[in-house]
Amino acid sequence: MTAVRNIDHGTVTVGTLKQILEAFNRHDLDAIMEFFSDDCSFDFPRGPEPWGQRFIGKDQVREALNNRFKGIPDVHYGDDRHWVSADADMGVSVWTLTGTTTSGVSLKVRGCDLWEFHNGKVTRKDSYWKIVEPMRNK
Repeated sequence: MTAVRNIDHGTVTVGTLKQILEAFNRHDLDAIMEFFSDDCSFDFPRGPEPWGQRFIGKDQVREALNNRFKGIPDVHYGDDRHWVSADADMGVSVWTLTGTTTSGVSLKVRGCDLWEFHNGKVTRKDSYWKIVEPMRNK
């Protein structure tokens, strides 16, 4: 699949973000990485730092995504909405992630991605998930 961009301006559209999400739902690493610049970064929602865990460059991002797909083999992003800024250098995607981890934990969580673009490519993807906890009795 080829990344959809406005060829004349190299801009990203809402349709582009939808195509990226579709590639994530197919677990198609080749298609996903077509959308990313060589010097991209991806901040996962969990990790040892306040920003989670950061992966820099296509090789690290691809490996991190490969591990995500292995750890949650049926991961799916649905109930999605997308926005792109007027100058097409930033975007937002909101979605519900569902899946089951290899250790049997069922996931259903709302999250979002904050996107940054340059020349029609993703330069940064910063992901956030809600923290789902059981209600406590008072």
